[in-house]
Amino acid sequence: MKKNNIKQIGIVFALLCTVFTFAQQKKWTLQECVNHALENNITIRQSKNRLLDNEQDIIASKGAFLPSVNANMNHTLSIGSRELFPGQFVDRTDNGTGIGIGVNQTVFDGFRLTNLYKQSQLRLETNQLELERIKDDVSLNVVNAYLNVLFNKERFETAEAQYQFSEKQLEQVQELVDAGLQPKVNIYDAEATLSRDAQQVTLAENNFNLALLTLSQLLQIPFNGFEVEIINIDTPSEALLYNNINPILNFAFENRNEIKVAEKNVENAVLGTEISKSGFYPTLSASYGFGSNVFFTNLIDTEEDFFTQLNQQKGHRFSLSLDIPIFSRFQNKTTVAKSKIQEENSKLNLEQAKLDLESSIQRAYTDAQAALKAFVAAKKTLESQSLSFNNSKERFDIGVMTTFDLEQARVQLINAESSLINAKYDFVFKTKVLDFYMGKSLTE
Repeated sequence: MKKNNIKQIGIVFALLCTVFTFAQQKKWTLQECVNHALENNITIRQSKNRLLDNEQDIIASKGAFLPSVNANMNHTLSIGSRELFPGQFVDRTDNGTGIGIGVNQTVFDGFRLTNLYKQSQLRLETNQLELERIKDDVSLNVVNAYLNVLFNKERFETAEAQYQFSEKQLEQVQELVDAGLQPKVNIYDAEATLSRDAQQVTLAENNFNLALLTLSQLLQIPFNGFEVEIINIDTPSEALLYNNINPILNFAFENRNEIKVAEKNVENAVLGTEISKSGFYPTLSASYGFGSNVFFTNLIDTEEDFFTQLNQQKGHRFSLSLDIPIFSRFQNKTTVAKSKIQEENSKLNLEQAKLDLESSIQRAYTDAQAALKAFVAAKKTLESQSLSFNNSKERFDIGVMTTFDLEQARVQLINAESSLINAKYDFVFKTKVLDFYMGKSLTE
């Protein structure tokens, strides 16, 4: 029995280790990161709950059209001495029971219920659009964080490559010094260069880990063991850039959710004005009641039994009630005035949303153009610095260039490589922002 238990524990432990190892080895793709964020982001989940709340509001506004039905029952017990005739008092005990059911229905209320129902539907539509807008923003943030990881990973690899080059350079200098072709001081210079490169590797590795941490926090998953799939970002070309901003603006004005939300808010404000106007209309309501009562006293012995009395004294009640507003102490007037002000503000908010969107697109378009120019310039600079460094390396190898001059050429090459990496990822992200406004997928 003990052997079986030990065997079962061993199997469970092996399975847990396998699952743990798989979890540690999992590399998140960009699509998986975006999907995970859309499913688990707290703001998105709160927005989904808001939709559920809106659905309940719609059910409640539908129910307002239905009649209300209420049942009631009461029982009264009266005990005490009462005067039946002048100077003659008796002990009397009375019991009275009443039961009934009532129905109330609003017939006309100035279309208030109708507009409230429309408004509840409109709020649901608005929050659905707001949810999509939030999803778009979250997706863009995830893509930006993911690209930042790739950017810092490439910077880290470049720093490691420079460190490996410095190691080989130190070995080469050591051989030249041993051969008497270079002074021993060159070894110290090469060692100092290697130390600086080691520091740059540490800094680049830290920046890479910070980028991973930022992405993991954005996804709300543990940082320990978190890795992403490294995508090889191809050398971007001018074909990624939009040649004309007008198609982007036209598409955005017609399809962006922030504009649709602002338009829905205008419709909601118009309905709010109509709802406030209902206060000027009369209200007509109808009601129906059915009930009966039973009475017993100790002074009478000839009373019918409970159910007989209940049947004999049943009755129906029908009523219509018309409430005509004459003077509401300016309440209705001020409510309508404030609703119109809110309606005007919603229109101004729509105009401001369009201006903000146009400004964002104009800025993104200008940034993308500048990023392309920076990338092209950085590419040409790297090509020139590569040729220059190769030439300096050849001159150093034959002893006609000092270690200091070679280091200066190498630093310029490193700066050129760093500038190209910055320019490449900057241009890629800027074009992704334009794709975002054009409604294109950010994960392709």
